[in-house]
Amino acid sequence: MNPLAPTAYFLQTSERTFDPTRRAGGAWADDEIHFSPLGGLIAHAILRHAADRQGPPLQLGRISYDILGFLALEPVELTVETIRPGRTIELVEATAVIRGRAVVKARAWLLAAFDTAEVAGGASEGLVSPEAAVSWPMADVWRGGYVASLDARAVLPPEPGRATVWLSTPCDLVAGVEVDPVAAWLALVDTANGVAVRRHPIEWMFPNVDLTVHLHRTPAGPWLGLDTEVVFGATGLGVTRSVLHDAAGACGFAEQSLTIRKL
Repeated sequence: MNPLAPTAYFLQTSERTFDPTRRAGGAWADDEIHFSPLGGLIAHAILRHAADRQGPPLQLGRISYDILGFLALEPVELTVETIRPGRTIELVEATAVIRGRAVVKARAWLLAAFDTAEVAGGASEGLVSPEAAVSWPMADVWRGGYVASLDARAVLPPEPGRATVWLSTPCDLVAGVEVDPVAAWLALVDTANGVAVRRHPIEWMFPNVDLTVHLHRTPAGPWLGLDTEVVFGATGLGVTRSVLHDAAGACGFAEQSLTIRKL
């Protein structure tokens, strides 16, 4: 692993390999990658793959990630393939490998753009601006380089299982590499599971095993707004559900499946 790079989560070492910096450090263990920047890196690889296709450009409609194992803070190798090609609808799959083992599988639906402004509607109301929100020290609850890198601002004081916050970061996703703004914005979304904690993480574990993002509008950074609620069930299952915002308003939804365990 490379030493700390103050302004980036990953360093690109070849066409398909990336070294995490300590800025990508996880919230549950010191020797893991936080999934949020890794999810953004995978989205970066998918969108770069999509940009190289023949035909009209497509937009991201959905991306889903399954986390298959421990995300060690070690080099990541990414592969991307199109599994359902098409001119207006395409399905792309990416695999992240660490220590020779697949640790994340992701699939993205890429869809053609059409003029549907005359029927657009149904989105949630927008949030107050990040400038009107109050600085919120997430690092008081969570450890790790990734959480420490965030500018977190609460629209209302977070409560157990409920929070509305803005997030941004001064860090680049990949050092010295131009990244699609959507990928950079997606690199913040997995943080949702940490903004509305029902129980303190020194008492209970509730990591997510997946993340699915649906978009009804292409988002623009640098701010991600999370209107988040968390539900814990009685048998170790849980769900984190968020309405996603950018500065222009609501633009999509995210859900995460949780495995809940007492420490």
